[in-house]
Amino acid sequence: MLRKDTGLITWVLTDGKVGDELQALSVTEALGLAAEIRRIKPKPPFSWVMPWGPIDPRERPGSPNSPLAPPFPDLLVASGRRAVAYLRHVKRATGGRAYTVFLKDPRTGPETADFIWSPSYDRLRGPNVLNTLTPPHRVSAKRIEEARSHPDPRLVHLSHPRVAVLAGGDSRHHRFTDRDVSRFVQHLTAVAETGAGLMVTASRRTPPALREALRGLAAEHGGFFWDGEGENPYVGLLALADFVVATADSFNMIGEAAVTGRPILVFEPSGGHPKLDVYMQALKAHGVVHPFEGRLEGRPYEPLNSTPKVAEAIAEGLSRHRRALGLPDIALSLETP
Repeated sequence: MLRKDTGLITWVLTDGKVGDELQALSVTEALGLAAEIRRIKPKPPFSWVMPWGPIDPRERPGSPNSPLAPPFPDLLVASGRRAVAYLRHVKRATGGRAYTVFLKDPRTGPETADFIWSPSYDRLRGPNVLNTLTPPHRVSAKRIEEARSHPDPRLVHLSHPRVAVLAGGDSRHHRFTDRDVSRFVQHLTAVAETGAGLMVTASRRTPPALREALRGLAAEHGGFFWDGEGENPYVGLLALADFVVATADSFNMIGEAAVTGRPILVFEPSGGHPKLDVYMQALKAHGVVHPFEGRLEGRPYEPLNSTPKVAEAIAEGLSRHRRALGLPDIALSLETP
């Protein structure tokens, strides 16, 4: 798929993980580009050695249903360790013409792609590497403002302060034990009993026990729980929130909430990771996050949104790359921060 006004063929390349794909799409959307989604599915033994090693030969460009089938892209945005070898393959196949972007640390060094975005808490640095505190995502300042101007009718009746509750779930580094579920619900109950309006959404990873407890809590206190029916209210929740409660298992979720400029109260289930500690400390230094212990605290701050900055760096790099190759420059319409 290409954008008629640019003629630029753009791919988003991942192994299908939702977080990786949405992050890559956030960048192409901020660039004003329509991207074609390409999903790779390498099998063992090739998947075992990724990000090092070759692509699965069953997915080479000439193979049936290949995710790398031409026409090759002018701009390729990839994420996830399995995509590294495929990004490099496309770069070679185009003789270097394709401008390659990788999101997060590829583990194979800064020379992996023409441009790399990596979070500040990772160690990757280089002349072609941009490090930012929060990750790129699809919750733009424009979408937040539009949702505030035209509020979701399912949420407008809720009392102030309105509290958006973003519940994640079990992950590689975190696990919600029975005690964690009980503690989280107790803290939220204490907030609801003050008269706050709860706006609750769960994720695919939310454990059933936590999901049902949150549903019951919202019903008991006249709050809102999204059960998957109707339009996803996620941006609307963020836009109308006076406070945001988020679970610590998702870096992206906390980064998205930081666009609102509203205090973020973080609940940490069992487990953790040193990178999370670094991330949280940096956000605390900006006055963005606070530990969630059943109280609403914190003050508004200047909203954080790294997506336009990442998109601008890619646009500049792409322009330099095309000029160096003698290709026509592309005028991209960047999203306003």
